[in-house]
Amino acid sequence: MFPVPNLCPIERQLSRLRRSDEERQRLMASRPPFGELFTDHMVVAQYTEEKGWHDFVVTALGPFSFHPATSVLHYGQAIFEGLKAYSQADGSLAAFRVEKNAERFIASAQRMAMPPLPKEMFLASIQALVETDRKWVPKEVGESLYLRPFMIARDPLLGTKPSSTYTFAVIACPVGNYFPNGLSPVSVWVSTDYVRAVRGGTGEAKCAGNYAASFLAQQQAREKGCDQVVWLDAIELKAIEEMGGMNLYFVFNENGKKKVVTPVPSGSLLKGVTRDTLLTLAADCGYVVEERRIELDEWQDRCADGRISEVFACGTAAVITPVGRVKSSRGEFSISDGKSGEVTRLLREKLLRIQHGVDADPYGWRVPLVDLGG
Repeated sequence: MFPVPNLCPIERQLSRLRRSDEERQRLMASRPPFGELFTDHMVVAQYTEEKGWHDFVVTALGPFSFHPATSVLHYGQAIFEGLKAYSQADGSLAAFRVEKNAERFIASAQRMAMPPLPKEMFLASIQALVETDRKWVPKEVGESLYLRPFMIARDPLLGTKPSSTYTFAVIACPVGNYFPNGLSPVSVWVSTDYVRAVRGGTGEAKCAGNYAASFLAQQQAREKGCDQVVWLDAIELKAIEEMGGMNLYFVFNENGKKKVVTPVPSGSLLKGVTRDTLLTLAADCGYVVEERRIELDEWQDRCADGRISEVFACGTAAVITPVGRVKSSRGEFSISDGKSGEVTRLLREKLLRIQHGVDADPYGWRVPLVDLGG
């Protein structure tokens, strides 16, 4: 376990309204939709220019109080991360590549003119919340405790400038599958009316506004009978970028070998932790791995001639999800008759087994949070 550093002492104020073991088990067994059931506590900290980051505390989950002019409500200075704590085969708890989330949180803060939270403070906050609410971590492989660290601007003023005060917090949800149908392939709508981000914009930052701007396209996708939206590049509307808030992978059949290809970062693409992980896992599974530009025309043509046999999306929340059908303003097509493929299943299983401590972790990706005696 990483130690709680001296620069980040965390006070604990346990909630007097903690759910009983029976109530907690009943709530978790009901399997509510992703992100709708929360644990008993949260971590909260404050930032001022005079004191820097201070007053870290584990406290009861509860609402914040805002002045109507609070900066985040008007100018959108808000960033977040998503990561998970996993039950391990030996009964302990661990996170997965949490340092990557801490680094991306720093990068997002810098892009949004917000004060970076030191990596040690980020890690200590995650550990403190998981230790406090460890009974909320599900036990089954594929289930986890989803952790949502976020930072918001707090100045009560209407001047158009970065805030000088901020709140950092971490909340948590026990979760199962992001998509209710598990590994069943999803259908996607390729948006040509809207774009997610442009080079030089905020596409590489995990900021709240990126997601709010995506909701209309996602609504359009659902109106077209699809589960998710696929984004194209903002300039030519040709190159594939992302699926919703997830990265995409394409499995090509070339000269009797499987090649696993993902769009190359373009300056507007969010570099997912799961995306980066799969670059390594796929190569170690014996597949050829490539990052390059993939256009919608190539996607459709290679599915038609069989050279693309699988497509899947990946992200912390959804893990790995197959794509079975693609619709756009010019028509629709399927990938391998809309079925999940062997590469998708193999990589998903391998990833989950490492995350849950079932298989060895030669990469040093698992980060212990709570030991057997915790």
